[in-house]
Amino acid sequence: MPLRIFNNLSSQIAQNRLNSHNDNLGKAIGTVASGERVKNSSDDGASLAISESLRSDARAFRQGVRNLQNGLSWINNIAEGGLSVIAEILIRTRELASQASTGTIGDTERQTLQLEFEAQKQEINRITNTNEFLGQKLLDGSLSSDATGDDVIIHIGLDSRTENRINLNETLNLRATTAAGFGIADLDISTADGAKEPLGLLQKAVGYLSGARARVGVKQNRLTRAIQNLAANIENLTAAASTIRDADVAEEVTRLTKQLLLVQTSSAMVGQSNLIPKGVQLLLQ
Repeated sequence: MPLRIFNNLSSQIAQNRLNSHNDNLGKAIGTVASGERVKNSSDDGASLAISESLRSDARAFRQGVRNLQNGLSWINNIAEGGLSVIAEILIRTRELASQASTGTIGDTERQTLQLEFEAQKQEINRITNTNEFLGQKLLDGSLSSDATGDDVIIHIGLDSRTENRINLNETLNLRATTAAGFGIADLDISTADGAKEPLGLLQKAVGYLSGARARVGVKQNRLTRAIQNLAANIENLTAAASTIRDADVAEEVTRLTKQLLLVQTSSAMVGQSNLIPKGVQLLLQ
């Protein structure tokens, strides 16, 4: 009996459909597992491009928040660790000068007051020269508007436009808070006449520090509001990207169930179609 070769076309069709349903099932499982409808450009190129742009902007704003938080730490260190302490010291030195200028004490008492006066000036210099954050000195004049080095700029936006940068030198304008900077480095209160000269200078120094602390407070408030604004932008961008990219879980679970049924049905069809040649062969025997 001659050999006959049968082409089982129905089996091939059923097998192709099974392969297609298996591919769709794999995608459905991946979507449900990841929670993302768009994972690569083949899923939805336009949606992927938009969502990636939104996510990029959100990450840039997150870095802006970190920059602002670092800047706020700087300013808090200036306000709490430097200016407030120096202000108290200046008030004390003013008291010493006022006490030394009165005629009701003698030279011995003035010499004692002079010792404390010198110690207070040295402490002002020590605080100014050691107050720093992340290696950047804060009170030595580096944050003045006419500082010789690079300005300290906080970048908070998506590009380099001026409105996306905060220049601390321009807004704080803190000159060096040393004894020399206040004009009291060489002053002496060991005599009644000598003690009178520092009074006016110390009054000006206290007034300057009051203004500087006010500017620092204003900058603290601005940075805090900027952080809050960027946080709101990040939330909105993240939500928009999620709307575009994330999957509808209920819809995808329904799709997954459908693909499971189709795979099962296709598997059964492949099995049935593979039985046809055997039946024909039996008839021809």
